[in-house]
Amino acid sequence: MAETEHNFAARVSVTENAAERVQTLIQLEGKPNLMLRLGVSGGGCSGFSYGISLDDKINDDDRVFEDFGIRLVIDQTALDMLDGSVVDYVEDLAGASFQVKNPNASSTCGCGSSFSA
Repeated sequence: MAETEHNFAARVSVTENAAERVQTLIQLEGKPNLMLRLGVSGGGCSGFSYGISLDDKINDDDRVFEDFGIRLVIDQTALDMLDGSVVDYVEDLAGASFQVKNPNASSTCGCGSSFSA
């Protein structure tokens, strides 16, 4: 990873529920080198939206975190908006989904998939 002036103490974590779900998805894909990628893009009803996917590549501007046996990959630009966040996997009557609890979000939408900073 290239050294930049960004805060390398920034951290995003994953709950045990989320890690278990990621491990299940990785097993279903049959690719043990997959990692959970969390990103942020412009758009959504609150200004930014979260993107969650499985990825097998680490880019030069990515930070990698490990929790409960899985790796979480976030690019430095997204990490600036996600510092201190927790990725969870929630199952309830409305369905099952990954959710991001972001302490930097000034507001979120009702669906929980977008936020404003």
